[in-house]
Amino acid sequence: MSASLLEIRDVSVSFLSDGGFVSAVSNVTLDVAAGEIIGIVGESGCGKTTLAMAVMGLLPSSARIEGEIWFRGTNLFGLSESERRKFRGEQIAMVFQDPLSSLDPSFSVGSQVAETIRTHRRLRRGDARRQALGLLREVGIPSADVRFDDPPHKFSGGMRQRVVIAASIANDPALLLADEPTTALDVTIQAQILVLLRDLATRHNTTIILIAHDFGVVAELCDRVAVMYAGQLIEVAPVANIFEHPLHPYTKALLAAMPSVERPPGTLQVIQGQVPDLSAPPPGCRFAPRCAYRMDQCQETPISVTESPGHEVACWLYPPGMPPVDQTTG
Repeated sequence: MSASLLEIRDVSVSFLSDGGFVSAVSNVTLDVAAGEIIGIVGESGCGKTTLAMAVMGLLPSSARIEGEIWFRGTNLFGLSESERRKFRGEQIAMVFQDPLSSLDPSFSVGSQVAETIRTHRRLRRGDARRQALGLLREVGIPSADVRFDDPPHKFSGGMRQRVVIAASIANDPALLLADEPTTALDVTIQAQILVLLRDLATRHNTTIILIAHDFGVVAELCDRVAVMYAGQLIEVAPVANIFEHPLHPYTKALLAAMPSVERPPGTLQVIQGQVPDLSAPPPGCRFAPRCAYRMDQCQETPISVTESPGHEVACWLYPPGMPPVDQTTG
């Protein structure tokens, strides 16, 4: 891996509602290296997609955004809307969760991939068609020359997602954000899409941010993992560290709640309590009300510390300059 491609600096996002602003992302700082695949995981509503939409510049006007996001030395929040449109699809692209809603039912799949190319490149229609056809073949669309002119509804969910991926890589973006791209697919097709994404990342030298709530998907694809809870980034580590030595109590609770054939019957754990109301979040660590290790200091926002190379955690169980607390008891 090389230097940071994307630098997210103290980013917060909130949305205006009838009761005032609701916090969705709070003071997130994260670096993404060129060439890596990083997964962002957490429960639904924890801010994963909101953070990705902030990177893409696709948040609605009702969103209040603070902080900075730097991409290859350019502050994305400092760009005009026309400049952001140029970045989208050309340097940064996104694969959304539902491929059917990502494709226009009125046009053939091939024409939509070709249009993505022509939007950013000055090509004749015939040249764009040939490039689009090559992309459809690359992502594994069978008989691509025949299926090129078919509308989206004639494709299965897995094939539609392959088309969306073909459109997203059409202009060789440096960064691809994949928002739960396998959630709507069955397990077999899910595995195929994950293999496809990793192969494409290697062939096109593309950095991928994978948004997921499934640790199994993350383990299959990612090099590094960032864990979010209620809008806060609480732990970042290499994928092996997360599974073998998770540090934050929330990360441990998530892993303990995962079904496994190796886990004895009746040992599946449940995270007690409720996700906090983000219109009035608790002070400090937002997981504290549900945490078995909570203490008075948790009312203050924890400082992110490095516990081992590449492994950072924001939890008062690991105060700066102090050895980690043994969590195996209590």
